[in-house]
Amino acid sequence: MHPLLTLSGLILLALAINVPLGYLRQSYEKFTFGWYFYVHISIPLIIYLRIKSGFSWKLIPLTVAGAVAGQIIGGKLHRKRHGRQ
Repeated sequence: MHPLLTLSGLILLALAINVPLGYLRQSYEKFTFGWYFYVHISIPLIIYLRIKSGFSWKLIPLTVAGAVAGQIIGGKLHRKRHGRQ
């Protein structure tokens, strides 16, 4: 498989995993254990998938960007659904 396609899939997977986690994170007060849990729980899986895909550590910012985007999208969905801005 082409490396660019694999990288795109990894970034999209990081985003997709973090959307529900960002949604759940909104139920907790900022900087509590639950908040930290939902922010960080996907990191080991993303690291594992990046290593198994054969990508170096230099691409970490791209997967982090996908994860952060997923957290933001999930948080916005939670606020929209529950009527908070």
